[in-house]
Amino acid sequence: MSGPAAETPSAIQICRIMRPDDANVAGNVHGGTILKMIEEAGAIISTRHCNSQNGERCVAALARVERTDFLSPMCIGEVVHVSAEITYTSKHSVEVQVHVMSENILTGTKKLTNKATLWYVPLSLKNVDKVLEVPPVVYSRQEQEEEGRKRYEAQKLAHMETKWRNGDIVQPVLNPEPNTVSYSQSSLIHLVGPSDCTLHGFVHGGVTMKLMDEVAGIVAARHCKTNIVTASVDAINFHDKIRKGCVITISGRMTFTSNKSMEIEVLVDADPVVDNSQKRYRAASAFFTYVSLSQEGKSLPVPQLVPETEDEKKRFEEGKGRYLQMKAKRQGQPEPQP
Repeated sequence: MSGPAAETPSAIQICRIMRPDDANVAGNVHGGTILKMIEEAGAIISTRHCNSQNGERCVAALARVERTDFLSPMCIGEVVHVSAEITYTSKHSVEVQVHVMSENILTGTKKLTNKATLWYVPLSLKNVDKVLEVPPVVYSRQEQEEEGRKRYEAQKLAHMETKWRNGDIVQPVLNPEPNTVSYSQSSLIHLVGPSDCTLHGFVHGGVTMKLMDEVAGIVAARHCKTNIVTASVDAINFHDKIRKGCVITISGRMTFTSNKSMEIEVLVDADPVVDNSQKRYRAASAFFTYVSLSQEGKSLPVPQLVPETEDEKKRFEEGKGRYLQMKAKRQGQPEPQP
C-alpha cells in the first residue's frame, strides 16, 4: 500500500554540450538525440520518486509520451538543459513534464526548444512483469491534482484506442511509383544489445524513440528528397517491454501530407528470437510530423502523397483529421467536428 505523500525532490535538471556526432544531415541536433535525453531525465526522476519510500524496489518504465513539439532547432556547440518535474501520480503511474532549453555559451542566449509530457509505471526489480504502487506526490494546490487526474484519464483512453492497430504491418511493394506510400516506406532492423538496455535487461524508452525518429526521417527524406527536420511527435505508445536479445523491426510509412508538413506512422515490432515460447509482438507506435527545408533552412512545399489502396486512403483521412485538430488548437479555435 502507498504511504504518506513523498517528500523527495520533484524536479531535476541534466545538461550537456551538443557535439558533432549529435548532428543530423542538415547540421542541427538530431531530433532523436533530444527525445533520448528527454526520456533519460524522465526515467531518473520517476525511478527516484517510485523508490522514495520503504518497500519493494523498482525501476520506472516508459509507458507513453504525449505530443512533443520541436519549437526551435538546436545547434552543435550549444548546451542543452533538460528540466523534468513530476506533476501527477496515480496509483500505478507517474506523469513527468519536461522542458528543454538550449544555451549559446558564447552569448548566454537561451531559448525553449521542446516541451513534453511522459508517463511511467514502476516495475518490480524482482519481477519486471509486476507493476507496483506509486507513492503519492505533494500538490501545492488542490486544482493541480484535479487537472492531473483529467490528463491521466485522457491519456489512458488514448492509449487504449491505439491497441486495435497492433495487427497492422508495413508490407514491401515492388517498383512503387514516386509520391506513393510504398515509395517512401522504410524499415530498420536492430538487434537489441546490452548498451541499449537498462541494468534490468529491457530497452531504454529513449533508445526506441531515437530509432523511431531515424526511420521517420528516412521516410520523409525519401518522399521529399530535401533536408527534413522533426516538427513534432504525436503520442508515442509503448505497448510492451523489449528485452535484451530481441530483434526489433522499426517500420515507417507516410500517412498524410499538408502543403508544408508530412505525417509518418512508425511501428515497432519485437521478435524474441532466443525465446521460442513468445511470438513477434507490437512494442510501440507513434506518429511523427516532419517539414521540408531548403539549403538556407527555409520551409519548402511538400510533394503531395498519393494514397492508392483503401487502407491508405483511410489513413490519409485520419491523418488529415489529426492535422486539422492540431491546427485549430494552435489557433485557439474549437476543434473541427467529424
